[in-house]
Amino acid sequence: MKNVLITICGRAGSKGFKNKNLKVFLNKPLVYYTLRSAFDFKARVKDADVDIALNTDSRILQNLVLEKYPETEKVDRPEELAGDIVPKMAVFQYTLKYMEQKYNKTYDYLIDLDITSPLRQIDDVLSAYEMKLSRPDAGLVFSGCPSRRNPYFNMVKTAGDHVEKVIESPFTARQQAPSVYDLNASIYVFNADFLKTNTTGILWETKCLVYEMRDTAVLDIDSEEDFEMMQLIGGYLFENVPGFKKVRELIR
Repeated sequence: MKNVLITICGRAGSKGFKNKNLKVFLNKPLVYYTLRSAFDFKARVKDADVDIALNTDSRILQNLVLEKYPETEKVDRPEELAGDIVPKMAVFQYTLKYMEQKYNKTYDYLIDLDITSPLRQIDDVLSAYEMKLSRPDAGLVFSGCPSRRNPYFNMVKTAGDHVEKVIESPFTARQQAPSVYDLNASIYVFNADFLKTNTTGILWETKCLVYEMRDTAVLDIDSEEDFEMMQLIGGYLFENVPGFKKVRELIR
């Protein structure tokens, strides 16, 4: 049986959008949407032993999670991993090591689910995990959405007193250019061995695959405006798209 660790990570301080991990999203605590995905995954995947861990330096977030999901493992984030520029990989690695030492077990995979992705569907998590299982040569599967702009065709960068194409290319139509994706940070599925051996915090030091998600369901929540926009989108999807109605059903 495979051992899988699901991590849910959230800092107390966020300079871009204060206390975003503690927000209430459409009448439910934001973090509960991600917890619902984690525990639904655990219930559905019968051939894996799944543990779920919250890594945070916020006592308020810990209490909020443990109030309704007391079986979640609490991992206190050390001060050196709570800064603005700490690579997220370092937090994954710390949590993985902590859990393996505490329970004397070896994990095969680590799945990280971002708190600020409340419209993630359980089928997205399951499909990203299955993609990883089908490709043992890849160290990481992450979620992304098709980009609305393409650096090979219709994006520019500053170059002194003018702008120029991000990537020089001969393409004259968007359809000719390679497909590109926006990374939405909703789902990461790692080979645990890659996390254990990586010393740079750089994702690209392994073969990576992208799992494509619906772009309207995932926005980067970095401001109050982003949050309000996500609530408007969420309200519409919950009311009008059958698959999204399930996102809220199992929240405790």
